[in-house]
Amino acid sequence: MSDPTYTPPAKWTWDAESGGKFASINRPIAGPTQDKDLPVGKHPFQLYSLATPNGVKVTMLFEELLEASVSDAEYDAWLIDIGEGDQFGSGFVGANPNSKIPALIDRSGDAELRVFESGSILIHLAEKFGMFLPASGPARTETLNWLMWQMGSAPFLGGGFGHFYAYAPEKYEYPINRYAMESKRQLDVLDRELAEKPFIAGDDYTIADMAIWPWYGQLCLGRLYGAAEFLDVESYSNVLAWAKKIDARPATLRGRMVNRAFGEPEMQLHNRHDASDFDTQTQDKIAPKDD
Repeated sequence: MSDPTYTPPAKWTWDAESGGKFASINRPIAGPTQDKDLPVGKHPFQLYSLATPNGVKVTMLFEELLEASVSDAEYDAWLIDIGEGDQFGSGFVGANPNSKIPALIDRSGDAELRVFESGSILIHLAEKFGMFLPASGPARTETLNWLMWQMGSAPFLGGGFGHFYAYAPEKYEYPINRYAMESKRQLDVLDRELAEKPFIAGDDYTIADMAIWPWYGQLCLGRLYGAAEFLDVESYSNVLAWAKKIDARPATLRGRMVNRAFGEPEMQLHNRHDASDFDTQTQDKIAPKDD
């Protein structure tokens, strides 16, 4: 299908009714729309998030730290329902003025610290605990290279391809082709790199893998946009093998469950306050059942 003829006006104005599936959560201004404090739990780290790919990056890291017996990494994770506008509450805007998940409040030091943008949160936690990010040298640089690659590349996959392929109110050939081409190019970048090494930055599992996997790994595993066949992900065999390897890690499974409010009830742990919550607080265990 071709785009209908459209001539941009001299000055753009916002139409709140346009924009497709997520029109209600997007607007051309910043700032809060409501007074709403954020809940606070008992742990030093308070995460406010949703299990989108950007949110999963951070919960994967927290769960990897806890898997490695780093008890100081215990955290409370609170669901931010972007469909209900939670990201526009005054408390959340105070934690992240950009009104995007995830946002972290670190209360482990003398002064409360806000950390926002998923890449910044990954670096902050990795440096604080001295894990999953080399302290110095070429290995650190390579890890940060790939972390920044993800931060710059994934908007083409999500906001570009994902939006026009899966979420736009009408399907248009030009933007789908444009972003499918770029998404496949990115997959090819990863596939060539992973041909020679087990993880994206080298021999060790790092925050670069944790940043890239929720987007490109889940895409290849058929969990993103229903686009695996369309993008022929099977042809990227190295990416697919890497995706399956990371998917098999126990911390990855738990990271996918935290702040999840969609999909299978047994995979939804809306709020996480303790390791035992994975066994007792998923939606299949707490949601009321029909008689």
